[in-house]
Amino acid sequence: MPGYSEFYFNVDHGYLEGLVRGFKAGILTSADYVNLAQCETLEDLKLHLQTTDYGNFLANETGPLTISTIDDKLKAKLLIEFHYFRNHAFEPLATFLNFITYSYMIDNVILLITGTLHQRPIAELVPKCHPLGSFEQMEAVSIASNPTELFNAILVDTPLAAFFQDCLSENDLDEMNIEIMRNKLYKSYLEAFYKFCEKQGGTTAEIMRPILEFEADRRAFIITINSFGTELSKDDRKKLYPTCGKLYPEGLHLLANADDYEQVKCVADYYAEYKAVFEGVGSGTGEKTLEDAFFEHEVKLNVLAFNNQFHFGVFYAYVKLKEQECRNIVWIAECISQRHRTKINNYIPIF
Repeated sequence: MPGYSEFYFNVDHGYLEGLVRGFKAGILTSADYVNLAQCETLEDLKLHLQTTDYGNFLANETGPLTISTIDDKLKAKLLIEFHYFRNHAFEPLATFLNFITYSYMIDNVILLITGTLHQRPIAELVPKCHPLGSFEQMEAVSIASNPTELFNAILVDTPLAAFFQDCLSENDLDEMNIEIMRNKLYKSYLEAFYKFCEKQGGTTAEIMRPILEFEADRRAFIITINSFGTELSKDDRKKLYPTCGKLYPEGLHLLANADDYEQVKCVADYYAEYKAVFEGVGSGTGEKTLEDAFFEHEVKLNVLAFNNQFHFGVFYAYVKLKEQECRNIVWIAECISQRHRTKINNYIPIF
């Protein structure tokens, strides 16, 4: 019954939507970041965070604070909130929330495989995995020597199995093949998520469409730029592009044939929002990087999701905004601990 969602949405999902909007009110403001950036030590940072919605989340840390402790605690807090949403969600919201976790699962699998390739012990790698993407068989990933083995032995029973069809090969897992596998998994994942949101129709499709289109296009731009100077052929590069973005099909064809950064920028010029993103990028030290410009644009799209009611997009937007907030806090904490105050304001404010 797309188009009439406001009549029945609140029956199953109204409580959780109200809750996520309440949580959104606790996201740090520009004034909070100004105060955080003025902190002299990590203890000062901890004291200021206590005055925000984070409260006493670092209260049990008795020893000297470290960046990794702050990062872990920030992620743990987000995980508790997310699990609350997930445990109280009805279908189709439950599936939507599951989709959010799949991108973190992909990152975790790739992290474990790459770490194993470099002979790092699994016990050292698992704590570095994102808690939102943890799954039961995760630690066994390290035993696989090629993608088919990885799929048949471990991933066949996980939600990632559906995205693995394009990745099955007997090629050994070297760094190049691992990156190709990551991008193929992301392509399948984004296209499946996009299809799922379109199927929901109504405001959910309306809000998630631009967010997922941007995510697909961002990946296409980054894949193209990262492939310069590597052995990846233009045909192979094209197979990695997600096809659910605004760039599909003409823009992707142009990107597939691009030979340098300037040609990528020329492709972006055909699309107003991407032209603005690339124009904001500087080449000097201390100027904005392309990654930062993409993060800024992502924040804008996610903030806009809260302007409409009766849709699932707010859950996705909230997780992504909190993720950006974690990056901001960790960046400020890094600058404080390294006494590198000149770059402390290079965070991306949300509100």
